[in-house]
Amino acid sequence: MIFNNNTAEKTAELLLQINAIKLNSKNPFTWASGWKSPIYCDNRIVLSFPPVRNFIREEFAKNIEKKFGKPDVIAGVATGAIGIGILVAEYMGLPFVYVRPEPKKHGRQNQIEGFLQKGQSVVVVEDLISTGGSSLLAVEALKNEGAIIKGMAAIFTYGFDISVNRFKEENIDLFTLSDYENLLKQAVAKKYIDQDEIITLQEWRKSPSTWKVEI
Repeated sequence: MIFNNNTAEKTAELLLQINAIKLNSKNPFTWASGWKSPIYCDNRIVLSFPPVRNFIREEFAKNIEKKFGKPDVIAGVATGAIGIGILVAEYMGLPFVYVRPEPKKHGRQNQIEGFLQKGQSVVVVEDLISTGGSSLLAVEALKNEGAIIKGMAAIFTYGFDISVNRFKEENIDLFTLSDYENLLKQAVAKKYIDQDEIITLQEWRKSPSTWKVEI
Protein backbone atom coordinates (compact mmCIF):
# COMPACT_ATOMS: atom_id res chain seq x y z
CA MET A 1 0.00 0.00 0.00
CA ILE A 2 1.36 3.43 -0.91
CA PHE A 3 1.67 6.14 1.73
CA ASN A 4 -0.29 8.60 -0.45
CA ASN A 5 -0.96 9.39 -4.11
CA ASN A 6 1.06 12.61 -4.34
CA THR A 7 4.19 10.99 -2.94
CA ALA A 8 3.69 7.94 -5.17
CA GLU A 9 3.45 10.03 -8.35
CA LYS A 10 6.44 12.22 -7.48
CA THR A 11 8.60 9.27 -6.44
CA ALA A 12 7.84 7.40 -9.67
CA GLU A 13 8.67 10.49 -11.71
CA LEU A 14 12.01 10.96 -9.93
CA LEU A 15 12.98 7.30 -10.26
CA LEU A 16 12.32 7.48 -14.00
CA GLN A 17 14.25 10.75 -14.33
CA ILE A 18 17.44 9.35 -12.80
CA ASN A 19 17.06 6.03 -14.65
CA ALA A 20 16.71 4.06 -11.41
CA ILE A 21 13.88 2.24 -13.14
CA LYS A 22 14.71 0.97 -16.59
CA LEU A 23 11.95 -0.08 -18.99
CA ASN A 24 12.70 -2.22 -22.03
CA SER A 25 9.92 -4.40 -23.36
CA LYS A 26 11.84 -5.49 -26.49
CA ASN A 27 15.07 -6.63 -24.78
CA PRO A 28 13.95 -7.86 -21.36
CA PHE A 29 16.13 -8.14 -18.29
CA THR A 30 16.81 -11.40 -16.45
CA TRP A 31 16.26 -11.26 -12.70
CA ALA A 32 18.23 -13.30 -10.17
CA SER A 33 15.16 -15.55 -9.91
CA GLY A 34 15.45 -16.33 -13.61
CA TRP A 35 12.31 -14.37 -14.47
CA LYS A 36 12.38 -12.44 -17.72
CA SER A 37 11.20 -8.89 -17.17
CA PRO A 38 10.64 -5.70 -19.20
CA ILE A 39 11.50 -3.67 -16.10
CA TYR A 40 14.54 -3.44 -13.86
CA CYS A 41 14.61 -1.42 -10.66
CA ASP A 42 17.89 -0.26 -9.05
CA ASN A 43 16.92 2.16 -6.31
CA ARG A 44 20.49 2.38 -5.00
CA ILE A 45 21.07 4.93 -7.75
CA VAL A 46 19.00 7.31 -5.60
CA LEU A 47 22.03 7.78 -3.34
CA SER A 48 24.00 9.41 -6.17
CA PHE A 49 21.47 12.24 -6.66
CA PRO A 50 21.31 14.53 -3.58
CA PRO A 51 17.97 16.24 -4.39
CA VAL A 52 16.31 12.86 -5.03
CA ARG A 53 17.79 11.12 -1.99
CA ASN A 54 16.76 14.07 0.19
CA PHE A 55 13.20 13.82 -1.11
CA ILE A 56 13.14 10.06 -0.47
CA ARG A 57 14.65 10.51 3.01
CA GLU A 58 12.20 13.19 4.05
CA GLU A 59 9.14 11.43 2.65
CA PHE A 60 10.15 8.26 4.45
CA ALA A 61 10.68 10.07 7.74
CA LYS A 62 7.44 12.02 7.55
CA ASN A 63 5.28 9.08 6.53
CA ILE A 64 6.90 6.53 8.82
CA GLU A 65 6.09 8.69 11.83
CA LYS A 66 2.58 9.33 10.55
CA LYS A 67 1.72 5.68 9.85
CA PHE A 68 3.70 3.82 12.51
CA GLY A 69 4.61 6.39 15.13
CA LYS A 70 8.25 7.10 15.93
CA PRO A 71 10.11 3.81 16.51
CA ASP A 72 13.10 3.23 18.75
CA VAL A 73 15.25 2.03 15.84
CA ILE A 74 15.37 2.13 12.04
CA ALA A 75 16.59 -1.11 10.43
CA GLY A 76 17.83 -1.34 6.84
CA VAL A 77 17.85 -4.55 4.84
CA ALA A 78 21.29 -5.32 3.38
CA THR A 79 22.57 -4.32 1.04
CA GLY A 80 20.16 -2.20 -0.97
CA ALA A 81 18.54 -0.37 1.92
CA ILE A 82 21.57 0.29 4.12
CA GLY A 83 22.31 3.71 2.62
CA ILE A 84 18.78 5.05 2.53
CA GLY A 85 18.04 3.54 5.94
CA ILE A 86 20.96 5.43 7.48
CA LEU A 87 19.71 8.67 5.92
CA VAL A 88 16.23 8.13 7.34
CA ALA A 89 17.54 7.26 10.80
CA GLU A 90 19.79 10.33 10.80
CA TYR A 91 16.94 12.60 9.73
CA MET A 92 14.68 11.18 12.46
CA GLY A 93 17.43 11.27 15.09
CA LEU A 94 17.20 7.51 15.65
CA PRO A 95 19.63 4.62 16.05
CA PHE A 96 20.25 2.47 12.98
CA VAL A 97 20.96 -1.22 12.45
CA TYR A 98 21.09 -3.32 9.33
CA VAL A 99 20.16 -6.92 8.68
CA ARG A 100 22.27 -9.32 6.65
CA PRO A 101 20.65 -12.06 4.53
CA GLU A 102 22.31 -14.58 6.87
CA PRO A 103 24.72 -14.54 9.82
CA LYS A 104 28.38 -13.90 9.09
CA LYS A 105 30.55 -17.01 8.89
CA HIS A 106 33.30 -15.48 11.03
CA GLY A 107 33.89 -13.11 13.97
CA ARG A 108 30.79 -12.61 16.09
CA GLN A 109 28.63 -14.25 13.41
CA ASN A 110 26.16 -11.39 13.52
CA GLN A 111 23.14 -11.21 11.26
CA ILE A 112 22.08 -7.86 12.71
CA GLU A 113 24.80 -5.23 12.71
CA GLY A 114 24.51 -2.42 15.23
CA PHE A 115 23.11 -2.10 18.74
CA LEU A 116 19.61 -3.50 19.25
CA GLN A 117 18.00 -4.20 22.60
CA LYS A 118 15.26 -6.72 23.22
CA GLY A 119 11.85 -5.01 23.31
CA GLN A 120 12.82 -2.04 21.13
CA SER A 121 10.35 -1.04 18.43
CA VAL A 122 11.65 -1.13 14.87
CA VAL A 123 10.55 0.12 11.46
CA VAL A 124 12.29 -1.77 8.67
CA VAL A 125 13.35 0.18 5.57
CA GLU A 126 13.64 -1.54 2.18
CA ASP A 127 14.57 -0.26 -1.27
CA LEU A 128 12.40 -2.68 -3.27
CA ILE A 129 9.69 -5.28 -2.71
CA SER A 130 9.40 -8.00 -5.33
CA THR A 131 8.30 -11.37 -3.93
CA GLY A 132 8.84 -10.18 -0.35
CA GLY A 133 10.87 -13.22 0.70
CA SER A 134 14.17 -11.56 1.61
CA SER A 135 12.39 -8.64 3.28
CA LEU A 136 10.42 -10.92 5.56
CA LEU A 137 13.54 -12.94 6.41
CA ALA A 138 15.00 -9.68 7.75
CA VAL A 139 11.86 -9.16 9.82
CA GLU A 140 12.20 -12.70 11.20
CA ALA A 141 15.83 -12.08 12.17
CA LEU A 142 14.86 -8.91 14.02
CA LYS A 143 12.03 -10.70 15.83
CA ASN A 144 14.44 -13.46 16.86
CA GLU A 145 16.50 -10.78 18.60
CA GLY A 146 13.44 -9.59 20.51
CA ALA A 147 12.55 -6.56 18.37
CA ILE A 148 8.96 -5.35 18.12
CA ILE A 149 8.24 -4.73 14.43
CA LYS A 150 6.02 -1.71 13.87
CA GLY A 151 6.04 -2.19 10.09
CA MET A 152 8.05 -1.91 6.90
CA ALA A 153 8.55 1.04 4.55
CA ALA A 154 9.94 0.61 1.03
CA ILE A 155 10.70 2.89 -1.89
CA PHE A 156 8.91 0.76 -4.49
CA THR A 157 6.81 -2.39 -4.85
CA TYR A 158 5.71 -4.38 -7.86
CA GLY A 159 2.63 -5.38 -5.87
CA PHE A 160 2.83 -9.06 -6.79
CA ASP A 161 0.15 -11.24 -5.21
CA ILE A 162 2.81 -13.46 -3.67
CA SER A 163 4.31 -10.53 -1.73
CA VAL A 164 0.92 -9.13 -0.71
CA ASN A 165 -0.11 -12.54 0.64
CA ARG A 166 3.21 -13.08 2.43
CA PHE A 167 2.96 -9.79 4.30
CA LYS A 168 -0.64 -10.54 5.26
CA GLU A 169 0.33 -14.00 6.53
CA GLU A 170 3.11 -12.52 8.66
CA ASN A 171 0.84 -9.68 9.83
CA ILE A 172 3.39 -7.03 8.77
CA ASP A 173 2.12 -3.65 7.63
CA LEU A 174 3.90 -2.54 4.46
CA PHE A 175 3.76 0.98 3.03
CA THR A 176 5.70 2.20 0.01
CA LEU A 177 6.59 5.56 -1.50
CA SER A 178 5.49 4.37 -4.94
CA ASP A 179 4.26 1.30 -6.81
CA TYR A 180 3.91 -0.29 -10.23
CA GLU A 181 0.63 1.40 -11.12
CA ASN A 182 1.98 4.88 -10.44
CA LEU A 183 5.15 4.04 -12.32
CA LEU A 184 3.24 3.11 -15.46
CA LYS A 185 1.08 6.19 -15.19
CA GLN A 186 4.09 8.49 -14.96
CA ALA A 187 5.98 6.60 -17.67
CA VAL A 188 3.13 7.22 -20.10
CA ALA A 189 2.52 10.81 -19.01
CA LYS A 190 6.21 11.73 -19.38
CA LYS A 191 6.54 9.75 -22.63
CA TYR A 192 9.09 7.25 -21.39
CA ILE A 193 7.02 4.51 -23.05
CA ASP A 194 4.39 4.32 -25.80
CA GLN A 195 1.00 2.61 -25.79
CA ASP A 196 2.34 -0.71 -27.14
CA GLU A 197 4.91 -0.87 -24.37
CA ILE A 198 2.32 -0.11 -21.69
CA ILE A 199 0.31 -3.13 -22.88
CA THR A 200 3.42 -5.33 -22.63
CA LEU A 201 4.18 -4.06 -19.12
CA GLN A 202 0.60 -4.67 -18.02
CA GLU A 203 0.67 -8.20 -19.42
CA TRP A 204 3.97 -8.99 -17.71
CA ARG A 205 2.58 -7.81 -14.38
CA LYS A 206 -0.24 -10.40 -14.59
CA SER A 207 2.14 -13.38 -14.63
CA PRO A 208 5.80 -12.35 -14.31
CA SER A 209 7.08 -15.87 -13.67
CA THR A 210 5.76 -17.21 -17.00
CA TRP A 211 5.99 -14.09 -19.20
CA LYS A 212 7.98 -14.33 -22.42
CA VAL A 213 8.81 -11.55 -24.84
CA GLU A 214 6.97 -11.78 -28.14
CA ILE A 215 9.28 -11.92 -31.14
